[in-house]
Amino acid sequence: MFSKLENLESYLLAEGGPDPLIRMAVAHYQFEAIHPFSDGNGRTGRILNILYLLHTGLLDIPVLYMSRFILGNKQNYYQLLQSVTKDGAWEPWLLYMLRGVEETASWTTSRIDAIRELFDSTVELCRGEAPKIYSKELMELVLSQPYCKIAFLVESGIAKRQTASEYLQELQRMGILEPEKRGREVVYKHPALIEVLSA
Repeated sequence: MFSKLENLESYLLAEGGPDPLIRMAVAHYQFEAIHPFSDGNGRTGRILNILYLLHTGLLDIPVLYMSRFILGNKQNYYQLLQSVTKDGAWEPWLLYMLRGVEETASWTTSRIDAIRELFDSTVELCRGEAPKIYSKELMELVLSQPYCKIAFLVESGIAKRQTASEYLQELQRMGILEPEKRGREVVYKHPALIEVLSA
């Protein structure tokens, strides 16, 4: 197995050769065929796709996670992997992976555009209705993940605990955030951002 993994590494790092997207698809097949772990090979293989695209410079940040495409087309995925193994049917496999890159890139771009629109509308609403609490840092923090809590504002230096609580309550009043009690702590969900991310 180690010699096969060394061969895979050499293939990925060799100078010249096929287009990086073709090489990624071939390497993904090779990794899955080697199947080096008792569990988690699929997840690891999908992470290797991203790491390779970062390595080649096709990605600047790790935003092309193809799990959504692969898991949504799982039966086809396994059939095509098997066809390469049994029949050497590379072309359908390569086309499948290239389509996965295209669809994932389009989906990711649409999510990024939707988050930008949500950011702009949230900034506009906050500037209009709550100019005293508005700051670029607060808006970026609130839109950096689907939930927020007082500690996030404190740790980022935006506000001390009492002021941070007031900021989040004001964002709740405007309908931007929704509180949810978790034990003794209140976590503020961002429903619009959750909707964008799960679309």
